[in-house]
Amino acid sequence: MLIKGLVFKALLVALPIFVISSCSTDEKQDVAKFTQVTMQDEFDTEGAPNSAIWGYDLGTGNSDTGGGWGNNELQFYTDRTENVKVENGYLLITAKKESYNGSSYTSARLTTKGKFDQAYGRFEARIRVPYGQGMWPAFWLLGANIDEVGWPQCGEIDIMEYRGQEPTKVLGTVHGPGYSGGASITKSYSLLNDRFDTDFHVFGIEWGPEYINYYIDDVLYNQITPADVSGEWVFDHPFYIVINLAVGGNFVGAPNNETVFPQTMLVDYVRVYKK
Repeated sequence: MLIKGLVFKALLVALPIFVISSCSTDEKQDVAKFTQVTMQDEFDTEGAPNSAIWGYDLGTGNSDTGGGWGNNELQFYTDRTENVKVENGYLLITAKKESYNGSSYTSARLTTKGKFDQAYGRFEARIRVPYGQGMWPAFWLLGANIDEVGWPQCGEIDIMEYRGQEPTKVLGTVHGPGYSGGASITKSYSLLNDRFDTDFHVFGIEWGPEYINYYIDDVLYNQITPADVSGEWVFDHPFYIVINLAVGGNFVGAPNNETVFPQTMLVDYVRVYKK
């Protein structure tokens, strides 16, 4: 477990469990501070991402049961500096339109699998997303037991998922047995008179034994509990982090003639806390 320099820009952490029966998306929430950092990357060292924290999923993810990481995505994930690097204090994940190993696009998908995972706490990242039809950036968690039990039994928590053609809206979602794919439990959050691709926003969750609270900046916009899912609650064990920029796929569709390349997802920091 690696903890880098404790240079905090903000520590916004919610009170444990409370009901969100009438929480509007423009409502400021009372917050408290968590100070116990368990993982932190400020992306302050130029070059490749810190290998003590980050590894890569490489290739297309094609298999006999489905293509493109299971979502019919179009990119080939690499660990090349053209697609992923740390520069000027940011992690840059860049999607390019190019012919590469049989694919028409390249990008990158970083993961902490085998390097860092945790059950419960606050997971947050400050991100500026790209834009355009077919752009699919995400900040999410997968159950660390995925190799033993498979997906969706391992559980998936999508902290931030975004369609490039809908620049004012992001989604927070969980997938599990009986509520995966199109049957997932999800809620969107929309900006008023603003877009997610024009500035940085903090995307985070507060996660406890029987709740997952979703935040954007200092706004709580959703809570998911065992009562909300239609199958087994599988969010009671360690999860690891995934950050990626997909191109195309079932969720967003293929890029069109108006999609500009290259497109870059910028990550200012990733931080994880526990109580």
